[in-house]
Amino acid sequence: MKSLQILVAGPVRSGTGDREELIHANLARMEQAALGLYQKGHIPLIGEWLAFPLARIAGSEKIGDAISEAFLYPVAHRLIGHCDGILRLPGESRGADNDVRIARELGLTIYHDLAEVPQG
Repeated sequence: MKSLQILVAGPVRSGTGDREELIHANLARMEQAALGLYQKGHIPLIGEWLAFPLARIAGSEKIGDAISEAFLYPVAHRLIGHCDGILRLPGESRGADNDVRIARELGLTIYHDLAEVPQG
């Protein structure tokens, strides 16, 4: 099987009260999943890898301010169209649920566990 490009979607800000240490802990969980995808031979993507630096350069002072909001979801939505699937991590997240909805509309495969992802 060829390598797949897979977006990791899961809670980032949900349930954190916008506390940066909790946001970064959520992001670290997503990055662990991304590492697992890479080790299976795939190309993992996390929208925040692109959105956070773009928002910062655009003048965002903290995650959740108006400038960062203009980047967080739109970047992920643009990435979805370039992916073969989504790995949806557990946990409540409106943003991740919306990513899954968009991916389904595009006919992409939705994985709910790394074990479901085939070897690349």
